[in-house]
Amino acid sequence: MCVAQDDDVNLVPMSTGQQKVFKGKYHFTDENGDNVLMIVFNNITIYPPIKFKNSKQEKFYWRTVRDVKKTLPYAKLICETLVETYEYIETFPTQEEREKHLKDMEGAVFEQYKPVLKKFTKSQAKMLIKLIQRETNQSSYDILKAFLGSFRASFWHGFGRFFGVNIKDEYHPDKDENDAIIERVCINVELGLL
Repeated sequence: MCVAQDDDVNLVPMSTGQQKVFKGKYHFTDENGDNVLMIVFNNITIYPPIKFKNSKQEKFYWRTVRDVKKTLPYAKLICETLVETYEYIETFPTQEEREKHLKDMEGAVFEQYKPVLKKFTKSQAKMLIKLIQRETNQSSYDILKAFLGSFRASFWHGFGRFFGVNIKDEYHPDKDENDAIIERVCINVELGLL
């Protein structure tokens, strides 16, 4: 019989984007009348030590660690913003009001994040595209197309391609060796191991 529940367990300090180690703790009385504390852990993934085939793969790994640490919080923020925006625009009665809000929001988001995104390297921009798909299960192009329409999505795709970034890039950690390394790094960063 559960007598108390506390979902605010957080025994490990968290950085942005890091998962909680514990889901919660429960106090209950067992069949002997003893009070028992049960702590429920989130899923924990543990990888064996990585063995690099060559120095090129090792450089890729450490560059990936750097890029994931910088871009993962933004990918999570983008995912949260998309969910909130979708829920909010559903409250507008007409399509015109939705489009006006999305256009206003596009300008505000661009103005807010332009200084940060300008400082990203090309590899960090590519990483952000992959991590957005990881968080949302949709390519950045598909997200832009859904919210802004085909024309503006195509514009941003062309703009990105001009700078060497493809917003149609896909993320397949189960098929692509580099994406598998990115997934490993993401999980370790979220768990606070990197």
